[in-house]
Amino acid sequence: MKRYLYLWHRWLGIGLCLLLALWFVSGLVMLYVGYPKLTFREHLAQLPPLAQEHCCVPLSQVLNDAGPAPDSIRLTTVAGEPRYMLRYGQRTEVRDARSGAQLGPFDQTQALAAVRQFAGEGAVRYQGLVDEDAWTHSRGLDADRPLHRVALGNGTLLYISSRSGGVVRDATATERGWNWVGAWLHWVYPLRGGVLDRWWTDIVIYLSLAATLMTLLGIVVGLLRWRFSKPYRNGSRSPYRGFARWHHVGGLLFGVLALTWIFSGLMSMNPWRVFASPVPLDTAAYTGGELRAAHFPLAPEQVLQQMQVNGMQVRELHWRLVGGQGYVLGVDGDGDSLLLSADSGEPLEAVPEQVLWRAAQAIRPQDELQVELLSAFDFYYYDRAQHSMLGHLPRPLPILRVRFADPAQTWLHIDPVSGALLGQLDQRQRASRWLFALLHSWDWLPLLERRPLWDGWMWLGSIGGLVISVSGTVLGWRRLRRSRRRRGSVRSGGVQQASISLTPGRHDRQHNGNAQK
Repeated sequence: MKRYLYLWHRWLGIGLCLLLALWFVSGLVMLYVGYPKLTFREHLAQLPPLAQEHCCVPLSQVLNDAGPAPDSIRLTTVAGEPRYMLRYGQRTEVRDARSGAQLGPFDQTQALAAVRQFAGEGAVRYQGLVDEDAWTHSRGLDADRPLHRVALGNGTLLYISSRSGGVVRDATATERGWNWVGAWLHWVYPLRGGVLDRWWTDIVIYLSLAATLMTLLGIVVGLLRWRFSKPYRNGSRSPYRGFARWHHVGGLLFGVLALTWIFSGLMSMNPWRVFASPVPLDTAAYTGGELRAAHFPLAPEQVLQQMQVNGMQVRELHWRLVGGQGYVLGVDGDGDSLLLSADSGEPLEAVPEQVLWRAAQAIRPQDELQVELLSAFDFYYYDRAQHSMLGHLPRPLPILRVRFADPAQTWLHIDPVSGALLGQLDQRQRASRWLFALLHSWDWLPLLERRPLWDGWMWLGSIGGLVISVSGTVLGWRRLRRSRRRRGSVRSGGVQQASISLTPGRHDRQHNGNAQK
């Protein structure tokens, strides 16, 4: 049995150690340069203030009361013109804010106009329509495909939605350069977009599973070969020399940490949907109704005027319904916001507490809610750097955490200032927080709040992983070369020589026996 542990570890290592080395190198890059994305602040920064006069037709002219109600309503500027963005599930309907006419899909001319708003009047080069390329694999862009790709004079690539007409992604030359050895490599994106694309998820899952098994076997073998009580005759507690010794000792020191990284990488893929909720909490009742014009009697010009009176230069307006009450949220170029009552236009510091309670209770009227106010980040609600995978998501404070007694024991996070649902966590998603986010990124507050300490820990572990994987790659290469030489000697040296040179494990037993003498 012990011999098979050695053989499984050896041949899995020969196949996977080089991939692991690439994972550790690319992981170090991702600590500081993430996969390209357009953050909310970058989006706001390129928007001009919304004009008050002759700005927009009322909502009653863009909402069809006889048809389905949108999930969200937003007033923004695209290609220098005010536009209503109505979201229906994964589909966005665009309306001209001055006439109410439906617009789209958007062609090259309109895409270039959006680029001028985003980047000014510098030199640009239109590169055509793309459905997906190396920098647009994110599933969050599916509703915007195909995408217009435009290159700026400084090397930045901009991607413009053919559905909404707005810029949805920017990828600078620096980001792209580092990502070739960062996220693009780490996430095995060389397999995306080609003939293997449909199997990419399964390939990554089973590679991670095999690497987890390989590392676990390596820890077991390493412990078996280490002399805890009495050293070998050469004075060492390891029987190996050279790269084998580096691999053995490195594995004992950093093997568990490497195992947690590889296993948590497997968990990041949500293999076999282990973290998917069988019955997600239905939050539709939170709004207390549908987004209809009757809930928002104030004209957009009146809203903008009231915002300006209160010192807000608005870049976007968002219409919200919470517990049957209408609100309008204005956002400026810095991401600061102001909330108005949709009935009176009165500025509010937050959605009234009784409205939030009523809205949350409507989700599950039979539950006795547990509500807590979070004024600081904790283990399940915390902020990350914007370049990180989920760092672009807003993390305002304070927030309300509402706990439900549904079968999945769901927690709901609510922003009391805007009334927005920031997200939900059920039992399986909280397990993912432990098995993926904590073990993979070490986003543990005592480390995150002391960044030099977090950086040092991540570098130390990554270098240890590199020692293991690079030494394993060298050992694997030597084993393959030795196997080729043996096959050559079989062809030229006869049956007797072949029977000696192909005896499984004989070389290892002789070497280990000599070390023990």
